[in-house]
Amino acid sequence: MEMAIARLKEFEPPEGYYLAFSGGKDSIVIYDLALKASVKFDAHYSQGGIDPPELIQFIRQHYPDVIRDHPKMSVWQGVMIHGMPRRQGRWCCELIKEQHGSGRRVLTGIRWQESSRRKSRRMVEVCQQDKTKLFVHPIIDWSSTEVWEYIKKAGLVYCCLYDEGFKRLGCVLCPMSNPKQAILEVERWPKLAGAWKRACYRYWDKGTEATKRWATPEDMWQWWLSRKGASKVDKAQCIMFDN
Repeated sequence: MEMAIARLKEFEPPEGYYLAFSGGKDSIVIYDLALKASVKFDAHYSQGGIDPPELIQFIRQHYPDVIRDHPKMSVWQGVMIHGMPRRQGRWCCELIKEQHGSGRRVLTGIRWQESSRRKSRRMVEVCQQDKTKLFVHPIIDWSSTEVWEYIKKAGLVYCCLYDEGFKRLGCVLCPMSNPKQAILEVERWPKLAGAWKRACYRYWDKGTEATKRWATPEDMWQWWLSRKGASKVDKAQCIMFDN
């Protein structure tokens, strides 16, 4: 904890941090550490309309001061332009999470242990897509165990979904989730799943080159839920979105 607080103080900008807040376990730790460090910050939640209702309610109840940032277009509008988001083409992240914080020093809860991709991240780094944005990851070297130990020791309230077995919280039917997780989320949040399905059907009805491989919109929907990967056409289209 002391090292993380020292990092927060060392890199604090005069105008204060832009704290990227998701409501997940890592972001509530970052929020609490920022308070303990007495650094200036304004917390922002990128609300894209596809987060679990329980998570949204948690943020509203326990973090009412967090500013809600909205994307320039809805996810459903994005589907009509880019197609369904895929593991190899996560344009949804760019739309919802990466448009905010320009010109600011952005505080995040990113950690090396989260994924092999994040092991190459540095504690302080310039955003590749927006050079005016500087990321600071104070707990980048923490393990999940250390995060939970901090939460319990500090007595922080966390979202109830963790107690129900969810390891990470984020967008419902995120393209990075596996097929088993996708099925669970369809059953748990049928309204959001229905919105995704309707968007998929609308995109298929659009009749683009990318939808020709599926005979029906239901075929496309089931393929998307299976997380089997992208077609050759999809791969060509999503290169620019691979972050």
